[in-house]
Amino acid sequence: MHTFGHPVDLDALIQVCERFSIAMVEDAAESLGSYYKGRHTGNWGRLSALSFNGNKVITTGGGGAILTNDELLAKKAKHLTTTAKVPHQWEYVHDQIAYNYRLPNINAALGCAQLEQLPDFLKKKRALAERYRQAFKDIEGVSFFTEPEFARSNYWLNVLLLDTENINLRNEVLELTDSKGIMTRPAWRLMHRPEMFKNCPRMDLTVAEHLEKCLINIPGSADLAD
Repeated sequence: MHTFGHPVDLDALIQVCERFSIAMVEDAAESLGSYYKGRHTGNWGRLSALSFNGNKVITTGGGGAILTNDELLAKKAKHLTTTAKVPHQWEYVHDQIAYNYRLPNINAALGCAQLEQLPDFLKKKRALAERYRQAFKDIEGVSFFTEPEFARSNYWLNVLLLDTENINLRNEVLELTDSKGIMTRPAWRLMHRPEMFKNCPRMDLTVAEHLEKCLINIPGSADLAD
Protein backbone atom coordinates (compact mmCIF):
# COMPACT_ATOMS: atom_id res chain seq x y z
CA MET A 1 0.00 0.00 0.00
CA HIS A 2 1.26 3.44 -0.95
CA THR A 3 0.80 4.85 2.54
CA PHE A 4 -0.33 8.48 2.81
CA GLY A 5 0.13 8.73 -0.98
CA HIS A 6 3.88 8.02 -1.00
CA PRO A 7 4.79 5.28 -3.53
CA VAL A 8 6.65 2.31 -2.07
CA ASP A 9 9.80 0.75 -3.54
CA LEU A 10 7.97 -1.31 -6.14
CA ASP A 11 11.09 -2.74 -7.81
CA ALA A 12 11.90 -4.72 -4.67
CA LEU A 13 8.32 -6.01 -4.38
CA ILE A 14 8.25 -7.00 -8.05
CA GLN A 15 11.46 -9.01 -7.58
CA VAL A 16 9.90 -10.93 -4.70
CA CYS A 17 6.72 -11.57 -6.69
CA GLU A 18 8.67 -12.82 -9.69
CA ARG A 19 10.89 -15.04 -7.54
CA PHE A 20 7.96 -16.78 -5.85
CA SER A 21 5.43 -16.56 -8.73
CA ILE A 22 3.09 -14.25 -6.81
CA ALA A 23 0.60 -12.04 -8.63
CA MET A 24 0.94 -8.52 -7.27
CA VAL A 25 -2.24 -6.63 -6.42
CA GLU A 26 -1.39 -2.99 -5.87
CA ASP A 27 -3.22 -1.02 -3.19
CA ALA A 28 -3.31 2.47 -4.74
CA ALA A 29 -6.24 3.59 -2.58
CA GLU A 30 -4.36 6.61 -1.24
CA SER A 31 -2.13 7.40 -4.20
CA LEU A 32 -4.28 8.87 -6.96
CA GLY A 33 -1.96 11.36 -8.66
CA SER A 34 1.25 9.74 -7.35
CA TYR A 35 3.99 8.43 -9.64
CA TYR A 36 6.67 5.78 -9.25
CA LYS A 37 9.64 6.35 -11.56
CA GLY A 38 7.51 8.46 -13.88
CA ARG A 39 4.61 6.01 -14.12
CA HIS A 40 1.36 6.39 -12.20
CA THR A 41 0.84 4.06 -9.27
CA GLY A 42 -1.66 1.32 -9.98
CA ASN A 43 0.08 0.32 -13.23
CA TRP A 44 2.55 -2.10 -11.70
CA GLY A 45 0.43 -4.99 -10.43
CA ARG A 46 -1.99 -7.26 -12.30
CA LEU A 47 -4.74 -5.35 -10.53
CA SER A 48 -4.88 -2.29 -8.34
CA ALA A 49 -7.54 -0.52 -6.32
CA LEU A 50 -8.40 3.16 -5.90
CA SER A 51 -10.51 4.58 -3.09
CA PHE A 52 -13.01 7.40 -3.55
CA ASN A 53 -13.87 7.61 0.13
CA GLY A 54 -14.81 11.00 1.54
CA ASN A 55 -11.29 11.71 2.81
CA LYS A 56 -9.39 10.87 -0.39
CA VAL A 57 -7.89 13.21 -3.02
CA ILE A 58 -11.15 13.01 -4.94
CA THR A 59 -14.39 11.50 -3.66
CA THR A 60 -17.60 10.02 -4.94
CA GLY A 61 -18.90 9.81 -1.38
CA GLY A 62 -17.60 6.25 -1.10
CA GLY A 63 -16.54 3.26 -3.14
CA GLY A 64 -13.61 3.16 -5.51
CA ALA A 65 -12.33 1.66 -8.73
CA ILE A 66 -10.39 -1.34 -10.00
CA LEU A 67 -7.51 -0.65 -12.38
CA THR A 68 -5.91 -3.21 -14.69
CA ASN A 69 -4.11 -3.32 -18.02
CA ASP A 70 -5.31 -6.90 -18.60
CA GLU A 71 -8.44 -6.77 -20.80
CA LEU A 72 -9.67 -10.26 -19.86
CA LEU A 73 -9.16 -9.59 -16.17
CA ALA A 74 -11.04 -6.30 -16.55
CA LYS A 75 -14.01 -8.08 -18.12
CA LYS A 76 -14.03 -10.67 -15.34
CA ALA A 77 -13.88 -7.96 -12.66
CA LYS A 78 -16.77 -6.08 -14.26
CA HIS A 79 -18.78 -9.30 -14.49
CA LEU A 80 -18.22 -10.11 -10.80
CA THR A 81 -19.03 -6.56 -9.67
CA THR A 82 -22.29 -6.48 -11.63
CA THR A 83 -23.90 -9.60 -10.09
CA ALA A 84 -22.46 -11.93 -12.79
CA LYS A 85 -25.60 -11.39 -14.84
CA VAL A 86 -25.44 -12.97 -18.28
CA PRO A 87 -26.67 -10.51 -20.97
CA HIS A 88 -30.14 -11.45 -22.18
CA GLN A 89 -33.17 -9.62 -23.53
CA TRP A 90 -35.40 -10.64 -20.60
CA GLU A 91 -33.90 -13.48 -18.55
CA TYR A 92 -32.14 -12.92 -15.23
CA VAL A 93 -29.40 -15.53 -15.28
CA HIS A 94 -26.35 -15.31 -13.03
CA ASP A 95 -23.58 -17.76 -13.88
CA GLN A 96 -21.58 -17.59 -10.65
CA ILE A 97 -21.54 -16.13 -7.15
CA ALA A 98 -20.93 -12.40 -7.50
CA TYR A 99 -21.63 -8.98 -6.00
CA ASN A 100 -23.48 -5.75 -6.61
CA TYR A 101 -20.58 -3.29 -6.45
CA ARG A 102 -21.69 -0.86 -9.13
CA LEU A 103 -21.14 2.82 -8.45
CA PRO A 104 -24.46 4.71 -8.75
CA ASN A 105 -24.58 7.14 -11.66
CA ILE A 106 -24.96 10.20 -9.43
CA ASN A 107 -21.82 9.21 -7.49
CA ALA A 108 -19.95 8.58 -10.72
CA ALA A 109 -20.93 12.05 -11.97
CA LEU A 110 -19.51 13.55 -8.78
CA GLY A 111 -16.28 11.64 -9.33
CA CYS A 112 -15.97 12.73 -12.96
CA ALA A 113 -16.42 16.38 -11.96
CA GLN A 114 -13.71 16.02 -9.32
CA LEU A 115 -11.35 14.25 -11.73
CA GLU A 116 -11.46 17.37 -13.90
CA GLN A 117 -10.11 19.30 -10.90
CA LEU A 118 -7.49 16.71 -9.93
CA PRO A 119 -4.48 18.58 -11.37
CA ASP A 120 -5.37 21.65 -9.32
CA PHE A 121 -5.95 19.56 -6.18
CA LEU A 122 -2.52 17.95 -6.58
CA LYS A 123 -0.81 21.27 -7.21
CA LYS A 124 -2.30 22.73 -4.03
CA LYS A 125 -1.50 19.66 -1.91
CA ARG A 126 2.13 19.72 -3.05
CA ALA A 127 2.32 23.45 -2.33
CA LEU A 128 1.00 22.83 1.18
CA ALA A 129 3.56 20.05 1.71
CA GLU A 130 6.35 22.40 0.66
CA ARG A 131 5.16 25.01 3.16
CA TYR A 132 5.22 22.35 5.87
CA ARG A 133 8.71 21.25 4.83
CA GLN A 134 9.99 24.82 5.09
CA ALA A 135 8.20 25.40 8.40
CA PHE A 136 9.67 22.34 10.11
CA LYS A 137 13.16 22.18 8.57
CA ASP A 138 14.82 24.14 11.38
CA ILE A 139 12.84 22.67 14.27
CA GLU A 140 14.85 20.17 16.30
CA GLY A 141 13.39 16.84 17.32
CA VAL A 142 10.92 16.45 14.47
CA SER A 143 11.03 16.02 10.68
CA PHE A 144 8.49 16.42 7.91
CA PHE A 145 8.26 13.31 5.73
CA THR A 146 8.91 14.04 2.04
CA GLU A 147 8.58 11.93 -1.08
CA PRO A 148 11.40 9.45 -1.89
CA GLU A 149 13.71 10.25 -4.79
CA PHE A 150 12.12 7.63 -7.06
CA ALA A 151 8.59 9.00 -6.66
CA ARG A 152 6.29 11.96 -7.01
CA SER A 153 3.71 11.93 -4.23
CA ASN A 154 0.23 13.37 -4.07
CA TYR A 155 0.86 14.16 -0.38
CA TRP A 156 -2.58 12.83 0.48
CA LEU A 157 -1.79 13.02 4.19
CA ASN A 158 1.11 14.98 5.65
CA VAL A 159 3.37 13.29 8.15
CA LEU A 160 5.54 14.46 11.03
CA LEU A 161 8.09 12.05 12.51
CA LEU A 162 9.31 12.65 16.04
CA ASP A 163 12.94 11.80 16.72
CA THR A 164 13.39 8.67 18.83
CA GLU A 165 14.21 10.65 21.97
CA ASN A 166 10.94 12.61 21.59
CA ILE A 167 8.57 9.67 21.04
CA ASN A 168 7.11 10.09 24.51
CA LEU A 169 5.90 13.57 23.51
CA ARG A 170 3.53 12.32 20.81
CA ASN A 171 0.35 12.34 22.87
CA GLU A 172 1.28 15.69 24.37
CA VAL A 173 1.56 17.14 20.86
CA LEU A 174 -1.77 15.60 19.87
CA GLU A 175 -3.49 17.01 22.94
CA LEU A 176 -1.98 20.48 22.50
CA THR A 177 -2.86 20.79 18.81
CA ASP A 178 -6.38 19.50 19.50
CA SER A 179 -6.83 22.13 22.21
CA LYS A 180 -5.88 24.79 19.64
CA GLY A 181 -8.43 23.52 17.10
CA ILE A 182 -5.84 21.89 14.85
CA MET A 183 -6.84 18.39 13.72
CA THR A 184 -3.91 16.00 14.17
CA ARG A 185 -3.96 12.26 14.73
CA PRO A 186 -1.67 9.28 15.27
CA ALA A 187 -1.04 6.57 12.70
CA TRP A 188 -3.69 3.92 12.29
CA ARG A 189 -3.52 1.22 14.93
CA LEU A 190 -1.42 -1.72 13.78
CA MET A 191 -3.39 -4.82 12.84
CA HIS A 192 -2.06 -6.95 15.68
CA ARG A 193 -3.28 -4.44 18.29
CA PRO A 194 -7.07 -5.08 18.20
CA GLU A 195 -8.27 -7.76 20.60
CA MET A 196 -9.61 -10.04 17.85
CA PHE A 197 -6.23 -10.24 16.09
CA LYS A 198 -3.82 -10.28 19.02
CA ASN A 199 -3.18 -14.05 18.81
CA CYS A 200 -2.77 -14.21 15.03
CA PRO A 201 0.62 -15.21 13.58
CA ARG A 202 2.91 -12.30 12.79
CA MET A 203 6.53 -11.52 12.02
CA ASP A 204 8.83 -9.12 13.86
CA LEU A 205 7.05 -5.75 13.74
CA THR A 206 9.71 -3.65 15.47
CA VAL A 207 9.92 -1.08 12.66
CA ALA A 208 6.16 -0.72 12.32
CA GLU A 209 5.77 -0.38 16.09
CA HIS A 210 8.45 2.33 16.15
CA LEU A 211 6.72 4.28 13.37
CA GLU A 212 3.41 3.96 15.16
CA LYS A 213 4.93 5.66 18.21
CA CYS A 214 6.60 8.58 16.43
CA LEU A 215 4.19 9.39 13.58
CA ILE A 216 1.72 12.27 13.60
CA ASN A 217 -0.59 13.20 10.72
CA ILE A 218 -1.21 16.92 10.27
CA PRO A 219 -3.90 18.67 8.17
CA GLY A 220 -3.57 18.04 4.44
CA SER A 221 -6.60 19.55 2.69
CA ALA A 222 -5.91 21.20 -0.66
CA ASP A 223 -7.95 24.15 0.62
CA LEU A 224 -5.20 24.93 3.15
CA ALA A 225 -2.58 25.71 0.50
CA ASP A 226 -3.60 29.38 0.42
